[in-house]
Amino acid sequence: MSTVAWITARGLFGRRRALLLLPLPLLLVGLALLCRAYDVNPDHWGTPVLVGLGLAVVLPVIALIVGTGVLGSEVEDGTIVHILTKPLPRSEIVLAKFGVAAVVTAVTACVPLFIAGSLTGSARLGLGLAAGAAVGAVAYTALFLLISLVTRRPVLLGLVYILVWEGLLGRFVSGTRNFSIGQYVITVADRIAPTDMLDAKVGLPMTIIMSAVVVVGGTLAAIDRLRSFSMAGETS
Repeated sequence: MSTVAWITARGLFGRRRALLLLPLPLLLVGLALLCRAYDVNPDHWGTPVLVGLGLAVVLPVIALIVGTGVLGSEVEDGTIVHILTKPLPRSEIVLAKFGVAAVVTAVTACVPLFIAGSLTGSARLGLGLAAGAAVGAVAYTALFLLISLVTRRPVLLGLVYILVWEGLLGRFVSGTRNFSIGQYVITVADRIAPTDMLDAKVGLPMTIIMSAVVVVGGTLAAIDRLRSFSMAGETS
């Protein structure tokens, strides 16, 4: 498993796709620094920058880039065959790639969110945002890793989930919020650092249960899906 994880990390950072991880976190921190430099009241910029950009865009987009990249690119170009020929259980392959993707996503998203949150004058808010982002990183990764194995257009489908389900429907249709990873992230952050900048719509028990369902269910489904691949890289 460690060998697969190392190969995955090396391949991830060796592709140009890794460069896509930098602009959004830098933009988030840059905007927060700009607001702090001009002494803008955090109540005025906290929600649009931290939630509207940080939690609703930076976190899920990074998870989408990484989560669909660790296996999806190998399925697309056919190099998945080299992995499947190894005498490794499919569960170890998926878990290794899931672990790398989750860690990379968490670090890339949590650090700028902590910095941006702390720039409001509250280190506790920064910690809450980082903790929520860590939970979201794991859940988003499980979802997008599975998507990369069930469709040839994982990025497109992932964007539909982020923009339509979480963005559009999550804003206007209250029932969809119980099935929104973005809402789980806000709930965790709000529990650690209660503030008017965060408007949690989902209870903590629901957040814990549904996050576990997404992570465990998504990972098990991804393992089952990988088992269905033939040596030619096509599903049987």
